[in-house]
Amino acid sequence: MSQPLHDGIELIPRPKQNPAALKAALAVVAADRLPEMADGQTKAMAEAIEAASVQPLRSFVAHWAAVVEIERHPATAQAYHRSNYLANHAGTLTECRAHATAVAEIYRAAYTAVNE
Repeated sequence: MSQPLHDGIELIPRPKQNPAALKAALAVVAADRLPEMADGQTKAMAEAIEAASVQPLRSFVAHWAAVVEIERHPATAQAYHRSNYLANHAGTLTECRAHATAVAEIYRAAYTAVNE
């Protein structure tokens, strides 16, 4: 899979890549993940301070831009969450790998789409 699954529907336009814009977008498309984002931002800030580098903050923004990219397309979000669920509840290792691969492909495509 080279592109996220799109059914032509976007819940919101693609936000700018900064924490405030991504947080506002996430509040619309996946509000239940806001605590996870806040925790990630806190950890990224601590890592940035400890490493004296902005790279942890860049990685945080890139990750959440990809998450929002998935969530703003209902068909993509549905496929992502379904595959993630099935990977975690698979009856065999082969099934788990197949579903985990689908999750990774969707995430990678979304990451590429927003971080080119």
